[in-house]
Amino acid sequence: MSLVPTATDALLVIDVQNDFCPGGALAVAEGDRVVPLCNALMERFATVVLTQDWHPAGHASFASTHGGEPFGVIELPYGPQVLWPDHCVQDTPGAAFHRDLVTRPAQMIVRKGMNPAVDSYSAFFENDRRTPTGLGGWLRDKGIRRVFLCGLATDFCVNYSAQDARALGLDAVLIEDACRAVDMPGTLADALATMQAAGVTLAATGDVG
Repeated sequence: MSLVPTATDALLVIDVQNDFCPGGALAVAEGDRVVPLCNALMERFATVVLTQDWHPAGHASFASTHGGEPFGVIELPYGPQVLWPDHCVQDTPGAAFHRDLVTRPAQMIVRKGMNPAVDSYSAFFENDRRTPTGLGGWLRDKGIRRVFLCGLATDFCVNYSAQDARALGLDAVLIEDACRAVDMPGTLADALATMQAAGVTLAATGDVG
């Protein structure tokens, strides 16, 4: 399979936001290391989409909302939910894109997790697995047949986005070195195995273009 981007390919840059970078409320180790790689990748694609966690205060995914401990798991009406530290609250500095991320190439910004009762890891669907973000239809209308994914975090939002891309009939390529993981016990290994089982291709930045 050629990994040279064409007019039917799109790059999805997932959640490269301050709260997921060192010093942020839900910092991913070395999260800021993906920024220059994402910037370089954007130059190779005609279609670029950025996603942005955009939670209201008191979101159902926040441990503080339930008086629980961060990284515990509870059951919500749509299924298991990891409880996260408050993060990416709308219109706060933590929700902003990393200052060094070049946003100019993006044709679309998908804000997700805005429903106070439902989390949204995927760029395509909320965690109820039924409510679309609109990205799938937008890509279909543009004639996109394959997506490349980079950003944060490999084992959650990137993983769910890649799986949903495959479920929608799109080819998907995970650019591993341009991602970083939360890596709770077993989550990264499980995510990589699940993505590969779904037909996601694993690649590196140097393979693209």
